[in-house]
Amino acid sequence: MIREVVANVLCPFIGTIGYSVLYNVPRRYYLSCGMTGMAGWLVYLFVAKYTVLSAAVASFFGTVVVVLISRMLTVRLKCPVTVFLISGIFPLVPGAGVYYTAYYLVMEQLNLAAQRGLEAIKVAFGIVLGIAVVLAVPREFFQPGYWRQRKYGIRRK
Repeated sequence: MIREVVANVLCPFIGTIGYSVLYNVPRRYYLSCGMTGMAGWLVYLFVAKYTVLSAAVASFFGTVVVVLISRMLTVRLKCPVTVFLISGIFPLVPGAGVYYTAYYLVMEQLNLAAQRGLEAIKVAFGIVLGIAVVLAVPREFFQPGYWRQRKYGIRRK
């Protein structure tokens, strides 16, 4: 039980940092990228394990968390959103589903290939939908000054 929890925390964290290194993300963002990927994976696991929802819906919720954290970090650390978004999505990508789809196609097991392929497409669509939903929110929404202005009616000059 403890090994499973530690693995589900460390593996996405280290994997996301490794992906960040591979794509030349500046060093000062490694920890933030790792935490973003880990948070998305933990939400995915929670939704997939403790609800009756499918992997595609769990991927959607995990992606929403990744994009929200990415948008907050981009305002806080003053860097492009893609630095955190691309590396944070890494644990949620359906790589095994695509692999097994190709494997079953080569082995001429078309029913299994169709089943795995459809599931991989649904997960990918959930990821795209999660990104689109959160990126549709204006950038000002994630800036702290926006909320002070709304609360107190303070105008910028």
